Amino acid sequence: MALIITDECINCDVCEPECPNEAISPGDDIYVIDPGKCTECVGHYDEPQCQLVCPVDCIPLDPDHKETKDQLQEKYHQLTGQ
Repeated sequence: MALIITDECINCDVCEPECPNEAISPGDDIYVIDPGKCTECVGHYDEPQCQLVCPVDCIPLDPDHKETKDQLQEKYHQLTGQ
């Protein structure tokens, strides 16, 4: 699954630079995650880095974008060209 940032986001700015796929960007009111770029850090790290640094724990799995680890790995390969 891709991740999603909920409206509990406080716009603290710590998640965006941690994303290796540049999937996180400022939205109108809160940060947003592009599900086409989010691999839950598969291929880069063992766990999603944005979740690790979020001080308010507002980055759950996105139920609208269910993906297996294999699908996330394939997305990683497509994004990185590896």
